[in-house]
This record gives sequence, C-alpha cells and structure tokens, in this order.
Amino acid sequence: MLSFYQRKVFREGTAPMSVRSATTPDFSTPPLELPADLEPDNPLWRFALAFWKRPDVQNSCLALQNQGWSVTRILGAAWLALSGRVFAGVEDATVTEWRDRVTVALRSARKSLPGSADNCQKLRTGIAGLELEAEQIELALSWRTLMTINPEHADMQGRDALIINNLFAAAPTLPVEDDARPLLNTLADTLAHFPKGDHQP
Repeated sequence: MLSFYQRKVFREGTAPMSVRSATTPDFSTPPLELPADLEPDNPLWRFALAFWKRPDVQNSCLALQNQGWSVTRILGAAWLALSGRVFAGVEDATVTEWRDRVTVALRSARKSLPGSADNCQKLRTGIAGLELEAEQIELALSWRTLMTINPEHADMQGRDALIINNLFAAAPTLPVEDDARPLLNTLADTLAHFPKGDHQP
C-alpha cells in the first residue's frame, strides 16, 4: 500500500524541493576560476615534497588533519618560517574555496569507499591521485598569496620561536588543543633541522 507521501508524489508527479535536494546534486554553483598564470611547480610545492619525506612528518600532519587542521596551512606556515617570515593565519578566499569545494570533496569521496573491498581499489587509487593533484593546485594558490598577505619579516624572533609561532598560527581555532601540541613539536623539531634548498623564496 502506498504511503501518504508516495500517493502525493504519484499524484503531483514530483517531490517537494526539500526531498529532491537530499538525493539530487546541486549543480547551480558556478565553476571556480583559477588564475591563468598559476604555477603548480613552485617553491612551496617543492618544499612540501621534501618536507613530507622526513620521518614522522606525514603521520603528524595527517593526525592534525583528523583534528580539523589544514595541511596546506601547516605547510605554508612552515615554509614562511624557513624564509624568516611571519604567518598571519590569513588566507585568500580562492584558497579556502578551492579547499572546501575540491580538495575536501575528493578526500571525502575517497574515505567513503570501503578500504577492504577489492572492487573499489582502482577507484580509490584514482581518487587519491586526483586528490594529490587538487592539493598541488591548492598549494599553488596558497603560494601566490603567502608573500603578499604575510610580508612581515620576523626580525625580533629567533628561528625556533618563529617556527612554533607560525605553526600555532595555522590552527583552525585558538587556543591550540592539547592533543595537537606534541604533533606540532614534532614538526617544529624537523623544521629546525631542515636544510635550505631551492624551495626557499
């Protein structure tokens, strides 16, 4: 027997908007516009690749990500610290919009797939590759604005103090949660011994 709602839909030929929106994707939002001169292979990206290979960096960053941190913000703050600049904690709207609409969406899709299902492994691997490409574009967008939004040189801070202050400034909210502090200390220690290279501005 049809329910009241089913009889209503059958009679009227459509479902209420609130019900349709639960199952039908919203394609009304226009596509994002990227700068024509975007440089995916930039000093911040090269730093990120080198830093990611260091012991405990990946695990620490992903643990922070699970606590609501943005890895892009962490990497940007770290990169600025190595160049002697203060991270103000401010990002361009283009960066945050790309993160929310593209990078996070791909990450959510990947995590929605069952890791133990063999028939999803190819799809999961493919989405992981797209997620990495999205992160590279996100870092490229971030790199464009870091030096203009964060121009202040940390003349009065030592390198170690600048590193930890920049990392704390990357927090999603303040004060920084106690669970995040050991992870930040691990990253700070790695940065304190990080060699200079072509990733530097």
